[in-house]
Amino acid sequence: MKKNWPILVVDDEEVMRESMAAWLREDGYRVDTAADGQQALQLAKATDYVICFIDLKMPGGMDGIETMMEIRRVRTETSVIIITAYATVDTAIQAMKEGAQEYIVKPCNPQEISMLVSRIMKFKKLESENAILRKKLSRQYRHHDIITKNPRMEEILSLTQEIASLRSTVLIRGESGTGKELVARAIHFSGNRSEKPFIVVSCAALTETLLESELFGYEKGAFTGANGQAKGKFELADQGTIFLDEIGDISPKLQADLLRVLQERRFYRVGGNQEVGVDVRIIAATNKNLSEEVQQGRFREDLYYRLNVIEIRLPPLRERREDIPLLAEHFVQRISSELSKDLGGISGAALKVLIAYDWPGNVRELENVIERAIVTCHNGMLDDQDFLWLPRQASSSQNWEVPDVPLDELERRAIIAALERKHGNVKEASVALGIDRSTLYDKLKRYSIAH
Repeated sequence: MKKNWPILVVDDEEVMRESMAAWLREDGYRVDTAADGQQALQLAKATDYVICFIDLKMPGGMDGIETMMEIRRVRTETSVIIITAYATVDTAIQAMKEGAQEYIVKPCNPQEISMLVSRIMKFKKLESENAILRKKLSRQYRHHDIITKNPRMEEILSLTQEIASLRSTVLIRGESGTGKELVARAIHFSGNRSEKPFIVVSCAALTETLLESELFGYEKGAFTGANGQAKGKFELADQGTIFLDEIGDISPKLQADLLRVLQERRFYRVGGNQEVGVDVRIIAATNKNLSEEVQQGRFREDLYYRLNVIEIRLPPLRERREDIPLLAEHFVQRISSELSKDLGGISGAALKVLIAYDWPGNVRELENVIERAIVTCHNGMLDDQDFLWLPRQASSSQNWEVPDVPLDELERRAIIAALERKHGNVKEASVALGIDRSTLYDKLKRYSIAH
């Protein structure tokens, strides 16, 4: 059971509030307290509490029901337990109708509270594990499964929703580890082909001959060992989507074959003389600059234009540092559950270490780093000491002491400093910060920074 999952106690009576907090802390839980609804709401906005104990009657401002409703607007998964000295059927029914999971009557019994919290925690842990398992088994990722608060990523997700049910070819560009397949899956499973196959082909993993038979299938006797007819990935993806990862690595011959499929949605199996027609949506991905590859003569210009109907460029993680805490917390929850390791989360000090790193391997590297830290962690929470082995590369973050301020303020200061160094030149400041100009303009607007 995750005893480091946080609990909030809200009661205007100090003795009651602190007594309950002390009982819970004795059981090993992490507990915060609030004297009124407004204070509770502010705490809930900053911390994702698993359970909130809320007094029904609080003088002035919000009462218990209002406080519960406001908290559940920002934390929909939080379990609320109403505390009342007015144990009537009406109050219980009202509390349950508005979303309370339980209610308890003053004076509270420490043993009763202990058992109640233990039961809810066990249910939450099981619920979390089941959700992770279902997601792993189905791999049906949709837009709401992509974790971000970055303006550029939110624009991308908005675009992917618009195109989800179209047959138009999509080209996803981005560095390795930025989540190209995740975005491709979100497009497929959010559209009208979601019940049909989603087939992934790694173009860089196979030789030309193997990739040809993998994509188009083969007839009996087409080559040594071809003992029967086999369908290729395009046929298997009929009515659905085929995701061609690392499309920039395919050979000139396969580029020509693929061009024909894009133009006519028809092809021949290897060793065959009968055309096969398919209705398939093509989503391609690459970490290369294909327009540059075209100029260098390594990629067909006509194929590039066929693929590049809708282009999506995923920003690297260093351009969306505000997402690092969200992603880190998600990975901690998921991986600790998979490894059956009881962890309460990741500390602010650890998050600052992660934010200061440049992540050349992007989100995939962050996931691997979190997994290693969880495996070697011997405390109830990941701290900065669990990341001492993380390389300190020569970069903008080297020899930079991260101040003890909120993450948004950290980013705001970095932007102002870059603009000052570049004398207000937004283009040069964006290069210095390692982000594109449109992302910097979004952040200037967000932080109301004059330029």
